[in-house]
Amino acid sequence: MSFLSDFRTKIAAAIALVTVLAGTVVYAQLEGTQRGVAPLASTGDFEVMGVEVDVHGDNAFDARKKGWEEAQRKAWKMLYKRTQGGETSGLPDGTLNTIVSAIIVEQEQIGPKRYIATLGVMFDRARTGSILGVGGRRLRSPPLLVLPIMWSGGSPQVFENRTEWQKAWARFRSGDSAIDYVRPYGSDSESLVLTAGQANRPSRRWWRNILDQFGAADVIVPIVRLTYKYPGGPVTARFTARYGPDNRYIDSFTLKVDRSEDIPKMMDQGIVRLDNIYSSALSRGILKTDKSLIIEDPFNLDDLDLDDFDLDVELADETDTGDNSSAPANAESSESAAEAQVAAPVAATSISLQFDTPDVGAVGRGEASVRAIPGVTSASTSSLALGGVSVMSVTYKGDISTLAQALRAQGWQVQQGAGALRISRSGQ
Repeated sequence: MSFLSDFRTKIAAAIALVTVLAGTVVYAQLEGTQRGVAPLASTGDFEVMGVEVDVHGDNAFDARKKGWEEAQRKAWKMLYKRTQGGETSGLPDGTLNTIVSAIIVEQEQIGPKRYIATLGVMFDRARTGSILGVGGRRLRSPPLLVLPIMWSGGSPQVFENRTEWQKAWARFRSGDSAIDYVRPYGSDSESLVLTAGQANRPSRRWWRNILDQFGAADVIVPIVRLTYKYPGGPVTARFTARYGPDNRYIDSFTLKVDRSEDIPKMMDQGIVRLDNIYSSALSRGILKTDKSLIIEDPFNLDDLDLDDFDLDVELADETDTGDNSSAPANAESSESAAEAQVAAPVAATSISLQFDTPDVGAVGRGEASVRAIPGVTSASTSSLALGGVSVMSVTYKGDISTLAQALRAQGWQVQQGAGALRISRSGQ
C-alpha cells in the first residue's frame, strides 16, 4: 500500500509540473517583449518629407531657426508643385508660420554656426487647402487592416518578432494617403491571430471575426521577401501588394541596397511605392470591399416576441372553412379585393417577407409566386438560408394587409407583423 501511495504522489507531482510548464509556455507566447512597435498617430494634414537644408547662422540656435524657416519655404514649393502641377514664387514667412502645424526632424547635424538636416513639414489641411483650393472632400478607402508579412531566411514573420517591415509600417505617416490603414502591432493575442498563414485562409466568417476586432472592412497584405547576397552585404527586396480574404495579387516591384544597414531606408521607400499602388487600385475600382465579408443572419419572425405585433386573426377563420360551396364566394371576394387594390393609386411600400427554402428550387418558386401578385413591382431574396428560412425584399403598391390577403388567395398561410410577413405552405 505504501508503494501505491508513493507512486500516486509521484504521478500527481509530474502532472502538476507539466501543467506549470505548459502555463509558462503560453504566458511566454503572449507576453513576449519584442512583439511589435505601436504605429505613429496620423492626421489629415498635408505632409512634405525629405526636405534638405544647409544654412549658417550667428550661433547654433540661430542656424537651426533659419534652417526650419528655409525648410518651410522649400516644402511649400514642393507641396504646390505636387498639388497644382506648376511652380510658385512662395509665400511670406508670416503666412507660412500660420499654416505649418509641425516640423518633423528626420536627420540633423548641429554645429556652432551651421545647421544641416533632413526635415519634414506638416501643413494644416484646412488653412492650406483654402489657399491651394484642394481642401474639400477627397477619395478615401474604408478602413483596411494591414497584415505585413516579411520573408527572410526562408520563413515568414508578422508579429512573432519585431521585424524591420513592421517597424517601417509603424513609422509610416498615412495622413495624406487615400488608404485608411488599420495597423495592429502584435499586442496581447494579436500575434496569435494575425499570422502569415491567415493570409491564405479564405473563410469569410473567420475573417469577419478578425476584422470586427479592429473595426476594419477588409484586409490588405503587403509582402516583402529579403534575399541577402552575403551577411552585411547587398540585399534585394521583392515587394508585393495583395488584398482581400482570397489574397489577390495587385502588383510587385524590386528594390536593392548595397549594405544591410540601409534596409530600414529601403523599407520606407517600399511602403511609399506600395501606398501609391494601393491608392491607384482604389481609384481604378480594383481595391474594393469584398461583399462576401458582409454576413447577414436571416431574420426569423418565429424568434420574435409576437405579443408586440398585431397578428392577423383571419387565418384561423379561413383554415376552419370546410364548406366547398363557399369557395366560389371567397374566390370572388378575393378577386374583388385584388381589383380594388390595383385600382387604388397608393404609394409603394417595402416589406420583408420570410419564406421557407428547403432547396434552391423553393427560392425561385417563392419569388415567382410573389411577383405574380398585382401591385408587386419587385421581389428578390435579400438573405438566403437554404434548409431554413430566407428573407425576401418586396416592393408593393399597397399596404401590408392587402398583400397578406393576396398571398392567402394564392394558398399561402400568412402571419403578419410590423412591416414583415411570414408565409408558408400547408404541411411546412
